[in-house]
Amino acid sequence: MSEPRRFSGVYPILYAFYDDRGAIDEAAMRLQVERCIVAGAHGIAVLGLVTEVHKLDVEERRQVVDIVGAAIAGRVPFAVTIGEPSIAGQIAFARHAQAAGAAWVILQPPAKGYAEGEYVRFLGRVADALDLPVAIQNNPVNLDVALSNASLLALHRQHRNITLLKGEGPAVQVAALIGEAGGGIDVFAGHGGKEFLSNLRSGCAGLIPAPDCLDVQLRIYDLVRSGRDAEAEVLHASILPLIVFMTSSVPLLLCYGKRLIARRLGIETIHERAPELQPTPFGLAEVDRMARVLGPL
Repeated sequence: MSEPRRFSGVYPILYAFYDDRGAIDEAAMRLQVERCIVAGAHGIAVLGLVTEVHKLDVEERRQVVDIVGAAIAGRVPFAVTIGEPSIAGQIAFARHAQAAGAAWVILQPPAKGYAEGEYVRFLGRVADALDLPVAIQNNPVNLDVALSNASLLALHRQHRNITLLKGEGPAVQVAALIGEAGGGIDVFAGHGGKEFLSNLRSGCAGLIPAPDCLDVQLRIYDLVRSGRDAEAEVLHASILPLIVFMTSSVPLLLCYGKRLIARRLGIETIHERAPELQPTPFGLAEVDRMARVLGPL
């Protein structure tokens, strides 16, 4: 692989939409891509918890990659999360993603219960078989396996295409990693952007949030990059209650976050896939209120 490409900005990670038969709703997925790109997204990501990857079989995951890759059509970088349980499975899926247009992939550690060194070797072997930039997902809050900064740095230093991190730990922990990496790794924060401003101040390259308030977070990113931090603080404060509400749990985000973005996209009917969290009248009223404040995407 040639000199690794650098990536930055806000990459919304897309929700999975289903049709009335329970299949992937291709039209809704394409609409979501289009609205995100028109809003100014620097890239698009798929197959995280927001995409309900735990409810999709491998063929559906490939289908999502194909639909989204075709809809993006090279207009912005495409990042795909790879969560297959074996080395061969991760390599095969990553190559499929690359063929569908992925500019970089995000590798998740496999099942819990092993020594940390085993995860380092697993992820390193996958990366060595690929000829595109690789990120490691490190989410000590929502995933069963998390790696230490020392292991993440070892992966970066020992495998030249591991040049990115989806760093979803506390901002102070991520900041320490960025400092030790000496600027050689592009770190994208997560958790909806609760610590977005701290993440940017620490040196993060960007954010991978759900698209609920994408347009506002894009504006925050632009303000910080242009040195208008005070304005960015005001905007961030305005959406922080929404982010806290949506990130209280993954089931809550899938229940209400998807309904919020559907409202903003003009999608009238949501078809869920079991198991699901049933919305409450209060929760739906909160979604209505947020949708009125944010307006269409």
